Amino acid sequence: MARKYLGGSGERLTVWISIAASTVLIFYGYDQGVFGNVIINENFLETFGNPSENTQGTMTSIYNIGCFVGAMSTIITGDMLGRPRQILLGSTVIAVGAVIQTAAYGVPQMMVGRVVAGLGTGMNTATAGVWQAETSKMRSRGKLVIIQMANCITGFSISNWLTLGFAFAPRDVAWRFPLAFQIFFTGCIWLLCPFLPDSPRLLIRKGKYEEAYDVIAALEGNGATPDSPSVKTQFAIIKDVLDREHLNTFTWWQLITGRGPAGVLRRMILGAWMQAMNQISGINVTSYYMSYIFINALGISEILARILAACGSVDYLIFACLAYFVIERYGRRKVMMCSAAACAICWYCIAIATGLSEHGGNSYVLGSVAVAFFFAFFASFGMGVLGVPWLYPTEVNALEVRAKGASLAMATNWICNYAVVQATLPGVKNLGYKFWIIWGVVCTLFIPITFLFYPETANRTLEDIDRYFEANRGIIVCRNKLATQLHRPQVYIEEDERIAEVGEKGSWAGEDGKDDGQVTVEKVA
Repeated sequence: MARKYLGGSGERLTVWISIAASTVLIFYGYDQGVFGNVIINENFLETFGNPSENTQGTMTSIYNIGCFVGAMSTIITGDMLGRPRQILLGSTVIAVGAVIQTAAYGVPQMMVGRVVAGLGTGMNTATAGVWQAETSKMRSRGKLVIIQMANCITGFSISNWLTLGFAFAPRDVAWRFPLAFQIFFTGCIWLLCPFLPDSPRLLIRKGKYEEAYDVIAALEGNGATPDSPSVKTQFAIIKDVLDREHLNTFTWWQLITGRGPAGVLRRMILGAWMQAMNQISGINVTSYYMSYIFINALGISEILARILAACGSVDYLIFACLAYFVIERYGRRKVMMCSAAACAICWYCIAIATGLSEHGGNSYVLGSVAVAFFFAFFASFGMGVLGVPWLYPTEVNALEVRAKGASLAMATNWICNYAVVQATLPGVKNLGYKFWIIWGVVCTLFIPITFLFYPETANRTLEDIDRYFEANRGIIVCRNKLATQLHRPQVYIEEDERIAEVGEKGSWAGEDGKDDGQVTVEKVA
């Protein structure tokens, strides 16, 4: 088994899957940061006829329309292709988009390249988190997704430093090479994904029981085989929850209109809105346009603006990594609320500094204060609002529709991303300091929304979360101890023990122990 999956099993195999999923996020982070640094290059602007701010904004933001369509497409293709193959497809599509962008000499061609690259990015980001969550153990799931997000910021930082270095390159090399560099990441994906296993939960749902047993055994490690009791117990727990959901008997219309199984629509909305909060926090004001804002809103020179943006990306990366130490210890709810409060404070301080500068204050001192709070915003965002919205949809959605729910969440992410990126350049130009107040108010609203409506998912198995929503229909969760406690509820531990006990007494499979994949398990209410 070990030889089958890049020589890995157990924790080693989980690490390989994490590396592959993280490479997808490095890819995404690089794509997110590179174009905002390209559009301030003089040769780029001359090549494309010195486009207006609106045209520059459209060239940048149209990428997110492609991402939206790509994420939605995985509703159909995600389960059909499986997680690794879907990522391979998405990465190949991004490479095609990179070639079109690199060869572009006109605005329409560049927009086509941006949309094509966006299609692939949407496919990848809707899939990587689900794959990671469905192959991770309960206590490492959150940390592994935080590592993914730290890698996303690694990609963002690479784009800032690479474009800074190539700012000194001759003519169009300065912007064409950073766009072409996207192809490198596609090569990395092709070196990893063909040799890694699909999600055992997806395999069980598709009826590929023998393969599911093999993957569960490989993920278990420590010499486990498909016939090991621990492997059979995990298989039984997953299949038990899946059998009780019976979602395949309901149409999408029934699910959307609330006539499907209890809690499914609510869970999809929670995941999608969590992703919306990630985007409307204002992060992509800074991710896409940091250099532009330093130049046009704070009056900083181009080279200094590029240096500050690159340093800001390192600050962002450091605090995204530090989130690793808090995401499981304090849970999703507390981390999200504290991070949102800190982000709001940063936006208000930026608004005050820029407002005073606009009304005759010392522009150098106040500009320095604004830059300091942009750095503080990166730190605050990286500690929570960055990672929690990417982790939560992969956990909260029902097993049968986890890929579809994650796809809808990512589609929400991208359409909100598009709106923010499209509005930023006109907003900076026309609203001045008032533009920053908007983001402060929005981040403030995240605190009561999370407190009232979002149950804790830390220290729960994915099956625990299914059980919670099956039994609890109340929308307000802040007074429900089962929903908000950080430690795993005892009732779920006892349910797993009962399923394992019944499995030991009953028939786990066919005569050969695994071939027919039929599991006789007493239903647990």
